[in-house]
Amino acid sequence: IQHGLHGNPTLVPVIVLGLSIAAFGLIAGGKFFSAFNLTLIMQQVSIIGILAAAQSLIILTAGIDLSVAAIMVLMSVIAGNLAVYMGVPAPLALLVAFAGGTGAGLMNGFLVTKVKLPPFITTLGTWSIFYALNLWLSGAQSIRSQDIDKAAPLLKFFGNTIAIGNARVTYGSILMIVVFLALWFLLNKTAWGRHVYAVGDDKEAAELAGIRTDRTLLSVYGLAGLVCAIAAWASIGRVGSISPQAYYEANLHSITAVVIGGISLFGGRGSILGALFGALIVGVFQSGLRLADVDVLWQVFAIGWLIIIAVAIDQWIRKVSA
Repeated sequence: IQHGLHGNPTLVPVIVLGLSIAAFGLIAGGKFFSAFNLTLIMQQVSIIGILAAAQSLIILTAGIDLSVAAIMVLMSVIAGNLAVYMGVPAPLALLVAFAGGTGAGLMNGFLVTKVKLPPFITTLGTWSIFYALNLWLSGAQSIRSQDIDKAAPLLKFFGNTIAIGNARVTYGSILMIVVFLALWFLLNKTAWGRHVYAVGDDKEAAELAGIRTDRTLLSVYGLAGLVCAIAAWASIGRVGSISPQAYYEANLHSITAVVIGGISLFGGRGSILGALFGALIVGVFQSGLRLADVDVLWQVFAIGWLIIIAVAIDQWIRKVSA
């Protein structure tokens, strides 16, 4: 069993997701399986899911990024200031945000690869830097929904919905799935993706095999920053406004989705699709417990145990397979 799970790391979160849906369906009844509730779960996890995709890239290289949420919020503030207050066309403002997100990620990558700082310390520091810049640029003030509607409605594009049967799915939910599928293709069907896994599994061995590990890591951090900027655009549509205090706990939530999704914190093992399932598991638990009238305190308690169990399973799989 352990060897099978090692070879198919996405299997565990898929099983857990299926069991969770079945269990909460029995507990909450028809309300849980309603089109409204299921699409609401997708909406609620869409931003954390995209951030989890960025986080997955870093964790696959045996690193961790505590700045993903700060990059996302900073880029939303930059795009909003440019488009709403400075009259810059929304497409150009978004391009600046994408470039800024990529640059922020490359900054993290440079500090990790060239300055040789540990990823945890590096991104803890840049989280503070990006958060301070965010408050400075915004003046700690939100950009109102009506101001965005008037000056740059394109910023709220991913808040629009499309009818699928009786359900209404936001463009942001569709974007999340597209991001995961695109990254899955890069990681599984390209030489770059094989290099990412090799660096995460054993950096020294990857160097001996001729892989340019620093260049690979730089590209990973840069791509993660770009994904965070994409999440910034989606978050404006999700929330409807731009707040410098939004998504303050999203770093923890993104790591939670990755860990529950079966991606090893030690790097080099796991499928990025697991992070998608991990985000959905968290969404299903929160929705199911809420419909069952469970206090928010115990919802957080349950998610905490999910994280501990997921890490324990990962350790067990690694130990036996070794």
